[in-house]
Amino acid sequence: MHLLLAPECTPFAIAAVMLAGLTIIEVLAMTIGFSVSEWIGKPDADGHAGILGMLSWLNVGVVPTLVLLMLVLGFFAISGFAIQAVADAFWSPLPAIVAIAPAALVTIPLVRAATRAVARFVPRDETYAVDSTEFVGRVGEVITGPLDQGLPGRVRTKDAHGNWHTLRATATPNEPPIAIGSFVLLVDRKADIFIAVVAPDELVQGQFSNKGQS
Repeated sequence: MHLLLAPECTPFAIAAVMLAGLTIIEVLAMTIGFSVSEWIGKPDADGHAGILGMLSWLNVGVVPTLVLLMLVLGFFAISGFAIQAVADAFWSPLPAIVAIAPAALVTIPLVRAATRAVARFVPRDETYAVDSTEFVGRVGEVITGPLDQGLPGRVRTKDAHGNWHTLRATATPNEPPIAIGSFVLLVDRKADIFIAVVAPDELVQGQFSNKGQS
């Protein structure tokens, strides 16, 4: 435990604090129907040469930027503390500047493996450009809610090409709160907020029959 506040572990302690801060911010944002991860989006790392090639090897662009940053911070902190613990057990903790290099080397393959695993649960990037007005008239599932006339919730739906999208939405003025897991029909849009009502069963079966597919 004495290593947690030791000067030799300062870079790793900072990384751990940053990870905790980002986690708290994301959780608080999601409680009000907003996701920092979705707002930041995914980094662009197209290319196979030089730095772009390295970033591509790390699966940069496959997962949201915030998730990637949290993975880097988490593995860097864990690797650093582990290295210092081993060094302390055999002799004494390494100078912080010396411990950073092996911690970074350990972090890189761990991040690559983790992003490959996480990417399986992240919806694929849209293959086609889709105008947001095209979502009006489509059915979606409430994933952050309930939807009411207050702060927007989140609705997950597919476009005409089968790509998943997560949209901000509220219920129509006369609609009672719509619970998470309910299916809704997007009937209108104001700015970037969609207006939703409970979807009729026949529309759910017609548009959202492949609920579990991505």
